[in-house]
Amino acid sequence: MNAMLALTTRDRVRRVLDFKPVDRLPIMEWAIWWDATLDRWRSEGMPAELGGKIEVGAYFGLDADAQYWIGAASASCPRPAGHGLPIVKNAGEYAQIKQHLYPEEAFDKDAVRSIVRRQESGEVVVWITLEGFFWWPRVLLGIEPHLCAFYDQPDLIKQINEDLLAFQLRAVDEFCQICVPDFMTFAEDMSYNHGPMLSKAMFDEFVAPYYARIVPVLRDHGIVPVMDSDGDVTDLIGWAMEQGIQGILPLERMAGVDVGLLRRRYPGLIMMGGFDKTVMHLGEHRIREEFERLLPVMRQGGFIPSVDHQTPPGVSIDDYRTYARLLGQYCKKACR
Repeated sequence: MNAMLALTTRDRVRRVLDFKPVDRLPIMEWAIWWDATLDRWRSEGMPAELGGKIEVGAYFGLDADAQYWIGAASASCPRPAGHGLPIVKNAGEYAQIKQHLYPEEAFDKDAVRSIVRRQESGEVVVWITLEGFFWWPRVLLGIEPHLCAFYDQPDLIKQINEDLLAFQLRAVDEFCQICVPDFMTFAEDMSYNHGPMLSKAMFDEFVAPYYARIVPVLRDHGIVPVMDSDGDVTDLIGWAMEQGIQGILPLERMAGVDVGLLRRRYPGLIMMGGFDKTVMHLGEHRIREEFERLLPVMRQGGFIPSVDHQTPPGVSIDDYRTYARLLGQYCKKACR
């Protein structure tokens, strides 16, 4: 019992990810809040100087976590003309733009060094995000052309992913020389509300080979690999777990994701998220009902409940205070 009372934030996260008992679940948000949401809260009384995730989280009584996004594009990389539009259209254009990709300085080393002591003390959980092998070619090629490229330019997709893999293996090694993340996410968004955007055969040919080469490296470092995909991930989870992925987020309720069903289908799956963001503005009774829905799985371990995507700007500061208060209550209730 004394050891349980001495648990730090980092202890709790690592123990939950390992399905071990804790005194309470981590009280966390995996995603930072929308700018419009923060602007609203500042207009409703949140101190204007609060801007970082750790600072805003502390204001609402959340545990501290530090995320580092290791992006494959340098600051000089051209931007698309609009959302979902291409940066490059073919192999020739990709070759021309590579000087702006896969930067030598993969991340801000000084920023990472500044958090190490707080991680070592257990005060802060550190995690990284890498762009996934479905996500990154789509960023370069654009949403619709990317899907066509699986048929029209398959070699280009594979070359992009080979380059991405080499960059990420180097970046992970450099990061771990400073600080070993407690977990990580692959940004993928490979599903929509009716399931995966590609077939299992396409996944096996164009995505899985790269996961098969980087996931063992991550796990050898002691990093828990998690996939970040919106939409209905029910089938995608099985594909990802075959490649050694251990967890999934954000578990969007509006896409029909049921954490109870996922626990029965994938008993060893780590889950984060799951709380239906669309009820956050509907008052304490509805928020409590949503936590009651999640509570049986919260009690089983391997689950860190949080908003199933970024908190929308329709949620007032008082709504969020209610949510955060009840989150804390249920994170304790789950461990009694």
